Amino acid sequence: MSMPDPARRMAAIEARLRQALAPQELVLADESHRHRGHAGAADGRGHYRLRIVSPQFAGLAPIARHRTVYAALGALMATDIHALSIEALAPGEAGTA
Repeated sequence: MSMPDPARRMAAIEARLRQALAPQELVLADESHRHRGHAGAADGRGHYRLRIVSPQFAGLAPIARHRTVYAALGALMATDIHALSIEALAPGEAGTA
């Protein structure tokens, strides 16, 4: 089974999130290189860190926000993503850097 290249995989993840959640901010980092040799990475799926700010998270508990992200990613959670660290915020919670 051939695995998609990292840039294509990242683009697919971002596209799903943008379409489903219309985020005001979306920062996705591929941290797969930090997990080489890890048993869970052996199948080629990636490890990612996500920061996403969306109005759809307003009023939702953290676990509901994570479930919303998982639902947006759909099958990618099984085919392309091994691990996903999520920071899901509603506008106004994000603070400024």
